[in-house]
Amino acid sequence: MTSMPKISTQWQRFEELSADALYEVLRFRQSIFVVEQTSPYPDLDGLDQQAWHLLLRVESALAGYLRMIPQPLRIGRVAVGAPLRRRGFARRLMGEALLFCNERYPGFPVALGAQAHLVPFYRGFGFEPAGEPYDDFGLAHVYMELRR
Repeated sequence: MTSMPKISTQWQRFEELSADALYEVLRFRQSIFVVEQTSPYPDLDGLDQQAWHLLLRVESALAGYLRMIPQPLRIGRVAVGAPLRRRGFARRLMGEALLFCNERYPGFPVALGAQAHLVPFYRGFGFEPAGEPYDDFGLAHVYMELRR
């Protein structure tokens, strides 16, 4: 009989991230958004310091991540490590993010820039395109909003 892996999520402000946790997050994001997607974009955009960071761990290893910028309310950098995709972790991240938004920022619209192929995924949470597709460092994106 196999046991279920231990899955945990934790919200942290930038100043609460230890040096090791920050390094782990930045390395995780770089491995997905820069290396895997071959998109040399400026990940260090000056927004991490004001953001909330949601870390999803499987057996204590970082497996998923997103950040939420409070003003304007925007979800970004949604990522799940390649070996763990298609197991519902991105849905869990988004569910937790929207719950967090409802609790801390009730009634505020939520925005995100979705990679074009993920528009149906975000539509499943109620997001709708609010603009034409645009190029973001070689990847097609669509600005989306969730009005509440």
